Amino acid sequence: MQVLYQYDNKSFLEQKFDYASLQDGELNGCTFERCSFRGASMEEMNSSGCRFIDCDFSGAQLNASLHQGAAFTNCKFTGANLFVAKFQDCKMTGSDFANASMDGITLDGGDWSYTNLRHINLARQDLRGIRFTEADMLGCNLQKCDLRGADLSRVRLSQCKLEGADLRDAKLEGIDLKSLDLKNVRIDIEQAVLLARSLGAKVG
Repeated sequence: MQVLYQYDNKSFLEQKFDYASLQDGELNGCTFERCSFRGASMEEMNSSGCRFIDCDFSGAQLNASLHQGAAFTNCKFTGANLFVAKFQDCKMTGSDFANASMDGITLDGGDWSYTNLRHINLARQDLRGIRFTEADMLGCNLQKCDLRGADLSRVRLSQCKLEGADLRDAKLEGIDLKSLDLKNVRIDIEQAVLLARSLGAKVG
């Protein structure tokens, strides 16, 4: 891939990059605070070790972008295109993905706590070990997802499609298991006991 621009260890505060052409670039160790990237073209750009704090990516084109060890905290991705984007060991806490296109996205580890992922299609994704604590995943498609070892503590999972998902070793603290459709969902013995107790059974 031809790199059209590269920024290393730069800091940006309250700058506007709205509708800018930022595709095919590389950002390393940069910090962006309260910056706006609304509608920006950021296809196939790479970021490594960057921090984006309170930034607005509404309507931005981030398809096929790659982010490694980055932090996107309290950022807005409303209506953004994240088709086949990859987030590797990223901290995404408090970010809003309302109406974002996330088909084919790769979430490889990281912290997605307190995010808004309502109605997002994450079917067949490998989400092992990811921290989703208190995320809003209302109505998400999690069919055939591998959620082994994920932290789903107090996640809002109502109306989620879970058929074929693997929840073994996932943390389910604060989840009302009996309210979920667990048809063909794989759970471990400990979770099965929790489910039985929530249904009023006396175990052991």
